[in-house]
Amino acid sequence: EVQLQASGGGLVQAGGSLRLSCAASGFTFDDYAIGWFRQAPGREREGVSCISKSAGNTYYANSVKGRFTISSDNTKNTVYLQMNSLKPEDTAAYYCAAAPSCSYPKEGIDNWGLGTLVTVSS
Repeated sequence: EVQLQASGGGLVQAGGSLRLSCAASGFTFDDYAIGWFRQAPGREREGVSCISKSAGNTYYANSVKGRFTISSDNTKNTVYLQMNSLKPEDTAAYYCAAAPSCSYPKEGIDNWGLGTLVTVSS
């Protein structure tokens, strides 16, 4: 059974940092891209960052470039999202998901797992 569990969210002041973790199981980790998405109240889910070991690439949304860093530990089947210089507009529920590639449309993803809430106070 494919499972992805996001963790590490919390309440932080603007300018602060958090590191999110995505623990994956039930599939061959190296064969998939792992993406981070977020959804704020009243807004659509959006892609934040993605890493693909097989393709050797990473992706960042313009809104987080230079502030967020994605990495993976294949020995632990875990992907991390280091979030620095957090802004109130980063407040959202964050989810991780597996996909064939970082360009795979989010509409095709059907296994989201539970998200982790990030709240950035001003």
